[in-house]
Amino acid sequence: MENFLDFEKPIAELQSRIDELRETVADNDIDIDAEVGRLQAKSDRLLRETYAKLTPWQKTQVARHPDRPHFKDYVAALVDDFMPLGGDRAFADDQAIIGGLGTFRGRKVMVIGHEKGDDTASRLRHNFGMGKPEGYRKAIRLMKLADRFGLPVLTLVDTSGAFPGVQAEERGQAEAIARSTEACLELGVPMVAAVVGEGGSGGAVALATGNTVLMFEHAIYAVISPEGCASILWRTADKAAEAAEAMKVTAQDLMGLGVIDGIVPEPLGGAHRDAAAAIESLGQALWDALVAFDGMEPAAIRAARRAKFLGIGRG
Repeated sequence: MENFLDFEKPIAELQSRIDELRETVADNDIDIDAEVGRLQAKSDRLLRETYAKLTPWQKTQVARHPDRPHFKDYVAALVDDFMPLGGDRAFADDQAIIGGLGTFRGRKVMVIGHEKGDDTASRLRHNFGMGKPEGYRKAIRLMKLADRFGLPVLTLVDTSGAFPGVQAEERGQAEAIARSTEACLELGVPMVAAVVGEGGSGGAVALATGNTVLMFEHAIYAVISPEGCASILWRTADKAAEAAEAMKVTAQDLMGLGVIDGIVPEPLGGAHRDAAAAIESLGQALWDALVAFDGMEPAAIRAARRAKFLGIGRG
């Protein structure tokens, strides 16, 4: 059964009618193809019209959809011979941030990203994609390893934010995020980052300070969640929709502001409706961004990345 979002209720009702028709005649010889075709065409048209005018808050809901592809799905489809590398060599192996070596379209790369999990057990194991200090320190270790061996770095960002627990603060969460961001800036190899779902706060920036930053069409990227912003400004999370509008969280807004470098199109109705097509689309965008740096010297790659981020906000 497809998981429909609140604003998709009219589409859900049409799909329900289609399913009921099919169940009603499952054991009969009644021809319902014409009626089903009419209803499906109406549903597809409504889906297209709805997704053509999503509000920032609706895009936030799409970005958080539990059926969107996750890090493990992208790696399984795009990276051959993936070898995960665990641990920060200081405290533990954080399963919210996963990374390792692999081959992307014939090229050796280091792939790092957030993993949210796709059921209760895996979400708990991966801490809902909220990285702890040891996760960011693992990312730093892997980025330095990639730099040493001249391997491009690909990162997939999908987190509501870094883990805010007391234990994380005790182990230096802010310092780990800052040093991870610094490690991104210091790389002498190309780094391409893609926000594939939620890009929340410093927890996202720590893996997204790349030469090229991409975003899926319905992903979001912000310094704080709309609910968090609303709670601060209006003292209630009920104003999250207004906050999302004001914060400019969408890929389209951020492209206009120069924060990101490219928007990756999603299948009609979002990546969760056709994961294979979404993954293929992202794979091509990552490849196009990566090959743009072929032949560049480490110093030039590093300088281009720094110039990109120093230039944000200068008009």
